[in-house]
Amino acid sequence: MTRVVCPGSFDPVTLGHVDVFRRAAALFDEVLVAVGVNATKSATRWFDSDERMAMLREAVADLPNVRVVGFTGLLVDFCVEQDAAAVVKGLRSSTDYEFEQPMANMNAHLQGIDTVFLACDPQWSFVSSSLVKEVLSFGGDVSAFVTPRVLEQLRSRHAERTAS
Repeated sequence: MTRVVCPGSFDPVTLGHVDVFRRAAALFDEVLVAVGVNATKSATRWFDSDERMAMLREAVADLPNVRVVGFTGLLVDFCVEQDAAAVVKGLRSSTDYEFEQPMANMNAHLQGIDTVFLACDPQWSFVSSSLVKEVLSFGGDVSAFVTPRVLEQLRSRHAERTAS
């Protein structure tokens, strides 16, 4: 069985993420969507890890070979613990590649874990969790980029954040 890990913070999960999970699920026997803690994003985080994992589980409920799990520490150590053959990362642009390539090289150096890059579907090439939150914050319509349930949670969280 070939198991891979799709790591990220997913704050929130977008349809671009789901597209990568779906495509990875067609290529590999099992996909672990691994929700990690990214300290550089903590100031902009809207949802805690339990909330993000719940949104992810709902978003991938129709994919029987995809599991959502949390992890802390080094991604490569998690991959070894889970007997994962590789990390799968979606790429929107060359900027994403430039950001991801050094991490891929480090993961290979530390534990021999390869990284598989999947070019995103062009319809999602400009979509990021951060941009979705920003557009929503200014009253923009982000319904085309997230599931209905995620949209509901985004609106609710935005209302909470602006009320305080």
